Amino acid sequence: MILTEQYYLDLFHVDRNILRRLVSEAMKDGADYADLYFENTSYSHLVLRDGAVTTGGSHIDFGVGIRALASDATGYCYSESTELDDMLRAAREAALIGHGGSPAPVENATRAASKGKPNPAADRYPATIPWEESETSVFLDFMRGLDSDIRRRDERIVKVILSLIWTVSDILMYNSLDELKYDSRPLGSISVSVIYAKGKQIENKSASRSFRCGAEMLGKALSDEIASAVTSGVDEAFEAKRPKGGKMKVVMAAGASGILLHEAMGHAFEADFNRKGTSVFADKMGKMICRKGINIVDDGTLKGVRGSINFDDEGVSGQKTYMVEDGRLTSYLHDRISARHYGVAPTGNGRRESFRYAPIPRMRTTYMESGTAKAADLISEVSQGIFVEDFSNGQVQIGKGDFTFYVKSGFTIENGRLGMPIKDVNIIGNGPRALQDIVAVADDLIIDSGAWTCGKEQQVPVSCGIPTVLINSLTVGGDQ
Repeated sequence: MILTEQYYLDLFHVDRNILRRLVSEAMKDGADYADLYFENTSYSHLVLRDGAVTTGGSHIDFGVGIRALASDATGYCYSESTELDDMLRAAREAALIGHGGSPAPVENATRAASKGKPNPAADRYPATIPWEESETSVFLDFMRGLDSDIRRRDERIVKVILSLIWTVSDILMYNSLDELKYDSRPLGSISVSVIYAKGKQIENKSASRSFRCGAEMLGKALSDEIASAVTSGVDEAFEAKRPKGGKMKVVMAAGASGILLHEAMGHAFEADFNRKGTSVFADKMGKMICRKGINIVDDGTLKGVRGSINFDDEGVSGQKTYMVEDGRLTSYLHDRISARHYGVAPTGNGRRESFRYAPIPRMRTTYMESGTAKAADLISEVSQGIFVEDFSNGQVQIGKGDFTFYVKSGFTIENGRLGMPIKDVNIIGNGPRALQDIVAVADDLIIDSGAWTCGKEQQVPVSCGIPTVLINSLTVGGDQ
């Protein structure tokens, strides 16, 4: 949502003269750039266990972060009060970083990052039923109805846990380039975990959905989708076995498999890692890093998607950024600092957990675009391998690109057909090498709507997606 400029100024008890004074104070000791980030976030949650409310609550986080840049040095300070004296004190603390420093020129491309007023007509997350105007009883009715629907579908269910989290963040940003941006960011997330028992064997299924919208998301379509997600594939889960391990071909299913793209490859495209020389792609700009026809995107423009933004947390407009075009590395993901270093425009990837943190380059919605193959044909090409549906618990070394992911569900592939269901499998590989080993991309891209959260010093909401892809060789950790 984008409300009026005056709404945000009044909320944080400031006007343009105060904003200019704070920026001037932050720059007085030699900084060449300064910005302000005001935040008012209301956070609420409900948890149901077996139909009963066990946890619920809400709180408000309010304050301002003030940043001063002097060449590559950053001074940052925040205040949980927007009283003028408190903000001036924070600005002076941030200014200390520039003491004795020499200002560095800001590139023209960076100066022109985001001129103009926010446009409500271009809002990427309108809320037709605002969370703050809805009754908690409506949320409870939805959750209890979902609980009942899930239980009706399978007699082996022994426990159902539902969690609903909704937040609205009012944001106001101003900087020394006289750019003023404001935004209200709704976010709703529903997570469900179901435990099944068959004799002494226990299995669990979980699903989550998260959208940047209002309480209108809590309808029958969403309830049916989640109930289906946590009650399908249960027979396979009970039958699943640990497959034989070794190096083999892997087909990754469309959708949630995109988390491997995010973790094993996406982080290595973030410009701070490349600027410091710690990314495996630091010297690969303009070079072919995978097969022709492969395009990898980080996109902040998809309406209602968890990872989307009207503006990043530096006031730069959200945009669609091609990191890989036709197999060639064409862009890193930039905040203002890295953009200045490389002499390019920021890509709208400066993000932060809250006003207590300075922004750093972060992903938004990262995905690979569809190819031309058919998913069934990719499977039919594999004589021996595995088909992976869902990942969890990934670990990645950004510098080397090595990764390990735990497979929650999938199947063996035998002579071009899906075989037995599998579990307790680790996928081990190297991000850049796996990217080079993608030999086919299907035409079935899915942006997964799960409640993905990325941790890189700070926590931020993201989304991911991928079409079905065939990777020529990965190490599968299974039985010998």
